[in-house]
Amino acid sequence: MKRLLFAALLSAAASPAAAEVTARSTDGFSLSYERRIAAPPEAVLTAVANPAAWWSDAHTYSGAAANLSIDLRPGGCWCETLPGGGVKHAEAVLVWPERRMVRFDAPLGPLQGIGADAVLTMSWTDTDGGAGRLLKWTFVVTGPGAGEMADPVDGVMAEQFGRLADHLAGA
Repeated sequence: MKRLLFAALLSAAASPAAAEVTARSTDGFSLSYERRIAAPPEAVLTAVANPAAWWSDAHTYSGAAANLSIDLRPGGCWCETLPGGGVKHAEAVLVWPERRMVRFDAPLGPLQGIGADAVLTMSWTDTDGGAGRLLKWTFVVTGPGAGEMADPVDGVMAEQFGRLADHLAGA
């Protein structure tokens, strides 16, 4: 049912999109999301660096995406400020604006608790002779029992990808 609703929402979007669990095993899974956007390349990197503008409050520890920040430098923290502390959700491992790509070591949310390894790659490539871009995320997760988490993680990641793409539609 959740997949049918998600598919219906995607088909209603202004830009065609694709989202799917591309691989699954007991100890891992891969997710992939794609959507055409018209935002200029520099707007994508600027938006990624400002998750408070597009990440859902419901998928934070604090209940407020305004507490999120991303330092887009190798070793930079995708962090969330919490009362008296904080959480490191991910670490930037590749920031390559010329290649229109960023990559994070990103055991987000409950994936940290199971000791999973997770890599989130965001890219945006030119289409339509440079007038548009294909925004793409791939999320590869491995860890003991991680495969059981593929569907719920897919739901959360698909939502965040869609929120970023929608945010960029207004850029």
